[in-house]
Amino acid sequence: MPLNLPDRLPAIDLLKEENIFVIDNSRASTQDIRPLKIVVLNLMPIKITTETDLIRLLSNSPLQIEVSFMKLKSHTSKNTPIEHMKAFYRDFELMRDEKFDGMIITGAPVEHLEFEEVNYWEEISEIFRWTRSHVTSTFYICWAAQAGLYYHYGVPKHPLDRKMFGIFEHHICDGFQKLPIFRGFDDVFHVPHSRHTEVRREDIERCPALQIISESADSGVHMVMARGGREFFVTGHSEYSPYTLDGEYRRDLAKGLPIDMPKNYYRNDDPEQGPLVRWRSTANLLFSNWLNYYVYQETPYDINEINE
Repeated sequence: MPLNLPDRLPAIDLLKEENIFVIDNSRASTQDIRPLKIVVLNLMPIKITTETDLIRLLSNSPLQIEVSFMKLKSHTSKNTPIEHMKAFYRDFELMRDEKFDGMIITGAPVEHLEFEEVNYWEEISEIFRWTRSHVTSTFYICWAAQAGLYYHYGVPKHPLDRKMFGIFEHHICDGFQKLPIFRGFDDVFHVPHSRHTEVRREDIERCPALQIISESADSGVHMVMARGGREFFVTGHSEYSPYTLDGEYRRDLAKGLPIDMPKNYYRNDDPEQGPLVRWRSTANLLFSNWLNYYVYQETPYDINEINE
């Protein structure tokens, strides 16, 4: 089934070149079907790239999905044309009365700040609270995962001595191998990471409502589940395209910032040979399993019945 996207969204043409079946709102309105409603709160600076990365993964499902984009009224993006934001994004204030089958909240480049120092913390806290009664399952990524764990459960973040940067091996924690979110996963799977802070196992284990379900010997806690899958907190970036880490690395080098080459990323550790992609199949499984088992099979047919 196709993805139903806002008319003229740039990702439509990009994904059609990859033979991904997408339709815009105009065509979707002629089809008699109840699509899954997914909303994305995109906090990343380069909005169009993140939109395309996420939509690519959401497309790997037989379900029809209607994707909407939310933005914060208290923060103005400096790296995306204002025309794009006006055309495809709506303020949370205008969406607060709607309900959604699933929600994705992305990372944000504000790790150096304490949560309460982030200029949109009050508004995003309101959104975190709102998800509890308006969304069936919420998928928090990277900084959003840390912020969600802190807001909902009081889990602190900790600064790292060096940026966690590269592709790392992960495993499913004992007792969780049969969770539907991991259906089809290998015993060892790879995930990109790009962050300056971490959440720690010992802090999470103090909260009985949280379950650490996957982790890495190198990059630490990877996925935390709460409320039976109504919340997933994911510290890595499975959605990253092949050259995202490369772009970050070259950008920081050009700025003269201290940056190590991303680990386990380039072929033979040579940037000129390009990345060796080892996380794409895991990324597709992760998002497909989330949609199939924690959104589609759990959400009520009457979307208005979603509640806490």
